Amino acid sequence: MKSKKSPATTPQGSNKEERKAKVIEVLNKARTMELFAISQYMNQHYGLDAMDYGEMAANMKLIAIDEMRHAEMFAERVKELGGEPVTGYDEKIQKGQDVQTIFASDATLEDDTVDIYNQFLLVCRDNGDSISVKLFEQIIDEEQAHFNHFDNVSEHIKTLGNVYLSKIAGTSASTGGFGKGFVLNQGA
Repeated sequence: MKSKKSPATTPQGSNKEERKAKVIEVLNKARTMELFAISQYMNQHYGLDAMDYGEMAANMKLIAIDEMRHAEMFAERVKELGGEPVTGYDEKIQKGQDVQTIFASDATLEDDTVDIYNQFLLVCRDNGDSISVKLFEQIIDEEQAHFNHFDNVSEHIKTLGNVYLSKIAGTSASTGGFGKGFVLNQGA
């Protein structure tokens, strides 16, 4: 007679499927955040381009491309774990922002994202998923680069005002064809 194997449990008593479900949940929450960021940043890209801040618009588009890559990475991991990737978000896109508001609000969004993703990383670690931990580590590094960019631009606008903005006005919004993203363009 064959003995029935009992599901592997952790000290907390969770079986493997319960642990996997917790990881899928945070991966999908992260994907939702990325999908929102893509829409927000592309909306801002269009607005910055319309205001004739081409260089800012180009970088915003490249950052949105990074977020697209992140959303895809989260979706692939969810699928590897047997889950269904989410396809939407609940937040409302902020439209018609002025240039002074865009970068301060995006710096806050990225700073919050880094904090939340660090919490999600701990959920993955606590549930024994080292692959998802590594995924979050990689994406956290890139989100930190986005925060640094947005925070620096926000500070330049606050400190230098129209002098800084006049240097950006009239610059090209080209990303050189299909952009590979902000982080990859920076060589990070």
